[in-house]
Amino acid sequence: MSKFWSDVVHKLTPYVPGEQPKLDDLVKLNTNENPYGPSPKVIEALKLEAADSLRLYPDPNSDKLKATIANTYGLKSNQVFVGNGSDEVLAHVFQALLKHSRPLLFPDITYSFYPVYCGLYDIEYQTIPLAEDFTISVEDYDLPNGGIIFPNPNAPTGIPLALDKIEKLLKINTQSVVVVDEAYVDFGTDSAVNLINTYPNLLVTHTLSKARSLAGLRVGYALGATDLIEALTRVKDSFNSYPIDRFASAGAIAAMQDEAYFQSTCGKVVATRKSLVKDLIDLGFKVLPSGANFIFAKHQVKDGAELTAFLRRKNIIVRHFKLPSRIAPYIRITIGTDEQSKKLINALSEFLIDV
Repeated sequence: MSKFWSDVVHKLTPYVPGEQPKLDDLVKLNTNENPYGPSPKVIEALKLEAADSLRLYPDPNSDKLKATIANTYGLKSNQVFVGNGSDEVLAHVFQALLKHSRPLLFPDITYSFYPVYCGLYDIEYQTIPLAEDFTISVEDYDLPNGGIIFPNPNAPTGIPLALDKIEKLLKINTQSVVVVDEAYVDFGTDSAVNLINTYPNLLVTHTLSKARSLAGLRVGYALGATDLIEALTRVKDSFNSYPIDRFASAGAIAAMQDEAYFQSTCGKVVATRKSLVKDLIDLGFKVLPSGANFIFAKHQVKDGAELTAFLRRKNIIVRHFKLPSRIAPYIRITIGTDEQSKKLINALSEFLIDV
């Protein structure tokens, strides 16, 4: 600690991202990246963008990118907000829409960046326990609040919340914003985007890091009513008026426009997930139902820490969460290629041979 730090910094407990180890022959299944590269059209768009125009600032409004995203979902451009990754979008959401006199509500087991934002922006929050089966019970959110946020599917469990339950929550909670963080929605979960024009307090956030294979480019967006988007824009323009650079914009537009490639890679991930779940169950694992590009599983004998340590010795990296204690037995496994899944199952079979 330093005497030069502000009071805010002294109180912060920063988010810890998934490890990015530099090991040879690594099977990396810990940070939910897409195992398939971006669309070839993205690569071509990035090459074309490497031109003299880089001396100029990008469009501060990202109009072409917003129009492309709006067209994808049948919305208007003024219902779209874009940012430097969905984490930056969420940071603006917390400051613009979720900082109120009443507490923000979110699940007790969820994306661990949420309490970090609350600490940064001095937002009071209340966690709502997941049910025994790790599902979200929307009835539990019928409380005085300054906003509600949750991922769908949830992280790290991967369990999706049905669209009718989201709509039930929106009907219960009409006086504050409900944010549905859909980072993983494209791998088999129904999106809430079609509810936006019916419920003015609904904001949906997306990222191009997962289904669009652009984790290295950093583009995220929010979809919602125009007054919600205006609030985000006011915060953004008070922070950084040029968040989307020329490369990111060009790549994102190309990715959003290549629907066939997007559907193909998502389909591959879903198929691999299905076969991996079966193989894990055969090895004695309990696997939670997943609508994401990862699964959450625990073994009937070996705990999560043991499994994680053994796999690391085999150059296979998965994610283990020590807290809260009821998820400590589990490991989160990103869905990779079929070849990576085979290496994982072979290693686990070796470890569990005497179980």
